[in-house]
Amino acid sequence: MAVVDIAGYVSQLKDHAVEHGLHIHDERHYVETYSLRQTFEVDLHPEDSCNGPLDLHLTLEVNPRVMLGFEDAMEGLGDEADPPSGFILPMNFNWSLPPVPERTDLLRLMVDLSAIGGVDFPIEVSAVDSYPSVAEVPSRKLGVVGRLSIGLDKIFLGEELLCSVFDKCTEISTFLIEKSSEWLGTR
Repeated sequence: MAVVDIAGYVSQLKDHAVEHGLHIHDERHYVETYSLRQTFEVDLHPEDSCNGPLDLHLTLEVNPRVMLGFEDAMEGLGDEADPPSGFILPMNFNWSLPPVPERTDLLRLMVDLSAIGGVDFPIEVSAVDSYPSVAEVPSRKLGVVGRLSIGLDKIFLGEELLCSVFDKCTEISTFLIEKSSEWLGTR
């Protein structure tokens, strides 16, 4: 039996996300048959913006080597010892929006989102220009990603429920919804 119940942890995260004003739309669990690497995905967004234009996608990647290393380290510890640190699982939050105008100031957006995310929840902003054909106007797809490193020791102790991260996700989502209506002229 596994020392850490990752599926149970993801279930707790979903419940906790709902408590912080997010709405769950869908979830998926993938297991790669060759390496046994797992990916848990959850589609969510702020509760009051069910009809778009924003989607938030949470992904937790589970490397079996990290899990086995943590289990091996736990076996050597006594019952009263703290679990070992340094066993990390990556978690990503990806926001997607409809195409935005080319004149969108990415640097300004990055500064605004960094102020919300802070040093504990770094945000990455990118844009991709797509050209459907030579005769058509390009469309700019905005990418906003927040990355975290989740320690298995914190999951084991029940200390990694991400309260502040979910609050920041809601704040970032609300900010992006307001900005997208400004960019798209729907305000």
